[in-house]
Amino acid sequence: MTAGGYDLLVAAPRIGPLLGEHFVPVSRPALSWRVQTEVSGWVQRRAFIRLSHSDRDQEFVVEGAASVAVPWPFAELRPRERGAVQVRVEGGDGRSSDWSPAAQFTAGFLDPDESPAAFVGGTADDSPVLLRAALDISRPVRRALLYATALGVYQVEVNGRPVDDAELKPGWTSYQRRSTLETTDVTDLIRAGENVVGVRLAGGWLTERWGFRDAARRFYQGPPAVAVRLHLQYEDGTARWWDGVGDWRCRLGPSVSASLYQGETYDQRGEIPGWSSPASSADGWEPATRRDGTPPVAAPRTAPEVRVVTRRPVVDVLTTPSGKTVLDFGENLVGVLHLRVDGPAGTEVVLRHAEVLEHGEIATRPLRNAAATDRLILAGTGPVDWRPTATFHGFRYAQVDGWPGELRPGDIEALVLASDLESTGGFTCSSELVNQLHDNVGRSMRGNFLSIPTDCPQRDERLGWTGDIQVFAPTAAFLADCLSFLASWLADVRIEEDAAGGVVPIVVPAVLPESRRLLEPIAAWGDAITVVPWTLYDRFGDQAVLRDNYPAMRAWTDVLTARAGRTRLWDSGHQIGDWLDPDAPPDRPGAAKADPGLVATAYFFRSAQITAETALIAGTAEEAERYAVLRDEIAEAFRHRYVTPSGLMVSDAPTAYALALGFGLVTDPERMAAMGGRLAELVRASAYRISTGFVGTPLVCDALTMTGHTAAAARLLLQTECPSWLYPVTMGATTVWERWDSLLEDGTVNPGEMTSFNHYALGAVADWLHRVVAGLAPAEPGYRRLLIRPTPLPGLDHAEAWHDTPYGRAVSGWRRRDDVIDFHVTVPPGAAAHVQLPSTDVVEVGSGEHTWTITADIAPGMQREWSLDSDLADVVDDPQAYAVVVDALAGLDPQQAAAFRKNTRFVRGTALRKPLEKIPRPLIAEVERRLAELTRVRQAP
Repeated sequence: MTAGGYDLLVAAPRIGPLLGEHFVPVSRPALSWRVQTEVSGWVQRRAFIRLSHSDRDQEFVVEGAASVAVPWPFAELRPRERGAVQVRVEGGDGRSSDWSPAAQFTAGFLDPDESPAAFVGGTADDSPVLLRAALDISRPVRRALLYATALGVYQVEVNGRPVDDAELKPGWTSYQRRSTLETTDVTDLIRAGENVVGVRLAGGWLTERWGFRDAARRFYQGPPAVAVRLHLQYEDGTARWWDGVGDWRCRLGPSVSASLYQGETYDQRGEIPGWSSPASSADGWEPATRRDGTPPVAAPRTAPEVRVVTRRPVVDVLTTPSGKTVLDFGENLVGVLHLRVDGPAGTEVVLRHAEVLEHGEIATRPLRNAAATDRLILAGTGPVDWRPTATFHGFRYAQVDGWPGELRPGDIEALVLASDLESTGGFTCSSELVNQLHDNVGRSMRGNFLSIPTDCPQRDERLGWTGDIQVFAPTAAFLADCLSFLASWLADVRIEEDAAGGVVPIVVPAVLPESRRLLEPIAAWGDAITVVPWTLYDRFGDQAVLRDNYPAMRAWTDVLTARAGRTRLWDSGHQIGDWLDPDAPPDRPGAAKADPGLVATAYFFRSAQITAETALIAGTAEEAERYAVLRDEIAEAFRHRYVTPSGLMVSDAPTAYALALGFGLVTDPERMAAMGGRLAELVRASAYRISTGFVGTPLVCDALTMTGHTAAAARLLLQTECPSWLYPVTMGATTVWERWDSLLEDGTVNPGEMTSFNHYALGAVADWLHRVVAGLAPAEPGYRRLLIRPTPLPGLDHAEAWHDTPYGRAVSGWRRRDDVIDFHVTVPPGAAAHVQLPSTDVVEVGSGEHTWTITADIAPGMQREWSLDSDLADVVDDPQAYAVVVDALAGLDPQQAAAFRKNTRFVRGTALRKPLEKIPRPLIAEVERRLAELTRVRQAP
C-alpha cells in the first residue's frame, strides 16, 4: 500500500489476548497495531478502527498517537459473537494508510448463566481413565463450539480425532477457586447421525504429591474430573446445548498410571480400537462418576496453551560403564520422548530421564523422590508410535532399557513442551561464552514457562516459586511475549494472597504444607505481587495489569507496614534472604552474607514505591500520597540503620550495596559514589567471582555500572572460574543452573540435597545485558519512548540487542573499530528515543535507522613490572598477570592453585607474597619465574 508517495502499512491489529482459533476471552479486549514505514520520525496523528460484525460495520476514531492496548471502543461482545477488526492510520503529515488486513475473532467466553457442565470422572482416585458419550445430530450444523475444563489434565476427541494440539490441558491453577475454560471450534469434526465425544483424563497437578521428603502428600482431594459442554448452532438458525449429562461412560484404558513426578506407564495391550468413535462398542463401559461439591470458577483461558514447540533428535548414543544405553539429545530440555518401536508382546521398554551424567551414568540423585521414568509395554501387534501424554520431564539424557532389537537413533526423538510464547528479543556479542549464557537463559525460561512459571522441571518440585519469577520478570518480558502468561498466573497469586489474609505465599499455587502453616510474609518472594505486575506494565504498556493487581499490591504493602510498625524496618520474622549465596554451605542455602533484615527492608521500600506509583494510575491520588510518604519513611529508616554517612554499609556484603543502589534507597551522589567504590572493592576481593545469591545477582552489575565501575562489571560477567555466570558454560551447560556449582569442577554433582540444572533465576543478569550493555530499555511504559544508553564493556568488541516492542522491532548495538566505536539504533514507527552515548549529551531521535561514531576511550596501559611484591589488587585487575600466577601453581600442584583461588582476598595494600607464604618453595620459585617472564614481555620494545 502507498500513501501519498511513500509506503505506509498497518499490520493486522492484535486483539489481546487472542487465543487458539481467534477466540477472545473477554467482552472488551484491548487493541494494538503496528505501523510499517521507512519515513523517519513518523508519528501517528489519529487512527480509524473498523469493526465488522453482524452484517454491519462500525468505525471509531482514536485521536493522537495511542496504538498500544487501546481500550475496546465498541459495545461489549456477546458470547460466540464473531467479527473482524481493521485499522488505518493517519500520520502527522496528513497522509493515510489503507485499511489493514482484518483480525478475525470469536467471543470465546460464556454468559454467567451458561456455566460449564457438571464435572465427571472415573471411579479410581489416581488412575487415568477414558470417558465417552454419544450424541445424535439430525440437522445440518453451521457451527459447533466445545467448552471444556478439568481438574487434572485432559484431551477431548470427537469421532476419533483430537480437537486440537494442546498438551496437558487445561494447565495448573489454584483449583480450589479457579479452573481454565477452553473454547474450541469442532465444527469440522461433527457429522450427521451418531457422534461420540471421548476424553482422555489423568491426574496431572491435581493428584501429585506435593512437599519435600516424607512430608510429601496430596494437596487436592478427589479423583480427576472433566466438564464438557457443546454448543450446536444449526443451519436453520436454532441452537442447542449438549453436555452429555447421564450419558457419560468410563473405563480404564491402556494408560496404567501417570504422574508428573514418577512418569507414565502405558500397556498397549489395553488399547481399545476406535474408543472415541461411533464404530466402537460401549460394551464394558460403566457410568461415569459425578464430582460432588462446589466447582471452581471456570475462567476463560487467557494464557497460551502448552504445545510441542520443537523436536530434538538424538545426537549421540552412549554406552555407560555399567553397560546401559543412554541417549544424548545435546541440550537440557523439557518434554517427553516419542518412540517408534516393534517387539514381542509383553516387551517392556523403560525410559529414565536425567539432566547430567556422573561417572558416566545418568545422575538421578538430584531428582530426589521423582522417578522420572516412563514405561511402554508392547502388545506385539506390529510397529507402534508412542509418547507419554500426561507427564513431562527435564532431561538431556535418557537411559533406555528393554529395547527389542537394535536401537537406531532415528527411532526416538524428544518432544519439547512449553507454553507457546512468541519470541520477542535477542542478544549477541563478541564473546561466544556470553552468547551461550544468553542462549541458556532463554532455554531455561522456555523449560520453566510450562503452564505456570516454575523453579525447575525435573525433580519433585516444579512449583511456582514467587521469588524466582520476581527477579526474572524483566528478562522474561524482553525475551518473550509473556504478558498474558504471567497475568494469568497473577490471578492465582491474588487468590492465594486473599486466602492468606494479604500474605503472598512462597509458591503459587500454594500446595506446600509449609506455605499453608507458615503464613508469614517472605521478602523478595511475596514482593512478586508488586514487582511482576509493574514489570509487565513497564514492558508492555498495558494498564489493565495494574488495575487488576492494585488491590493485591495494596494488601501486601499494608501487611508489611503492620509487620514493620513505626520503625519502618522489616527486621523480624522468618526470611529466606539472599538465597543461594555461593559462600553458603551446600546444606544451608539460606546462610547468606547479607543481613536478612536489610534485604527485607529494601524490598519493603520497593513494594511501597511500586504501590505508590500504581496508585497514581489505578488507584487514587490520596492513596498515592499515603504510600509515597511510607516509601520515604522506609528509605530514611533504611539509611539510618544500614548505611553510614561515609557510605559503608553495616552489612558489608555485595548484595547489600547492590540492593541499596539498584533500588534507589540512597540518592546522595557522594554517598552513592562511596558505596559503588566499596562494592567494586568487594567484587575485586573475590577475584571477580560471584558472591551474591538470588536477590543480589540481578542487581550487582547494574550497581557497578551506575556508579562508574564498568571494568569491574565486565570482569564479573566474563569470569569463568567458579562461581560465575560463565563457569557452567565452560562445563557444558545448556541451561542456567540452580547453584553456581551444581556441577563441581571434577564433574561430580553438588553434594547438596537441592541441585537443579535448569533454573532461570540466576540468569536474570540477561536483563542487564539488554538494557545496559547493548543499551536497549524502555524510557516510558511499553517502549513508547526508548532509552538508548549502551555501555561498551572492556573485553567485548561488539554487542547488540533487539526487541519486538509493541510498536515494532527496536535495535541497539555497538562495535569497536580501531580507535572508534560505531553505534547503531533502530526506533520503530510511532516511537521515539532518548539516546545517550558514552561521554555525550542526550539527543532525541524519532523512528528510523540512526548511527553514530565516537572516539573510544583509551584503555589504561598495562603494568610493566611484576614480582612477588606486586599488590594483590593489581594482580587480579590484570587478567594476564592473574592467569600467570594461577597457571604457575596449577602446573605443579593443582590443589595449591585451587586453595589460592578460593582463599585469597584480593585487597589493595597486600603483596602477592603474603598468601603464598606457606606454600612449598618450588611453587613460589615457579611463580617468580613466570612473573619475571611476563615483565620481560611487557617491557620489550
